[in-house]
Amino acid sequence: MARARQDSVDRHVARWSGLLDNMDAEVEGAVTRMQAITKRLRADDHASYADTDDTIEDYHTLHALMSQPFPEEATPAQLADSCGVTRAAMTSRLDRLVQRGHATREVDPIDRRRILVRPTPSGRSLWEKGIEAGMAREKAAFAGLTAKELVALNALLRKIVLHLEGEA
Repeated sequence: MARARQDSVDRHVARWSGLLDNMDAEVEGAVTRMQAITKRLRADDHASYADTDDTIEDYHTLHALMSQPFPEEATPAQLADSCGVTRAAMTSRLDRLVQRGHATREVDPIDRRRILVRPTPSGRSLWEKGIEAGMAREKAAFAGLTAKELVALNALLRKIVLHLEGEA
């Protein structure tokens, strides 16, 4: 029987297995592989904006804006919370998006103390291109699996998520 090929995680687990008595090699392998996949996808996302005037942060902000409960409209505070950044960081992001013509900031006609952010057609286009390219990168990352294997992987990951959600 042919020996399975080893990846960098196998080497990581082997290195730590002899040093940590209570380490479960299978759990460590699974967690480290999920982290490696996520790290690679994030790096690829950042790299996709390297030769453009736009940034991954522009995309993330527009994605948060397009995903709001009130379609395509949000306050800067709502966007900051959604993106997990400070209000000051969101102000900088919005300054950039407005300057580049990807979003507008307008006083709420109902409550003049509030500012409403909306995407422009160019902002919507940037978001659509970003989401399409991101889905293509994700699909390419999982191209090593058959359709049946991908379904099985999702079923296993779903069990973990449901277990963790049950603990919350």
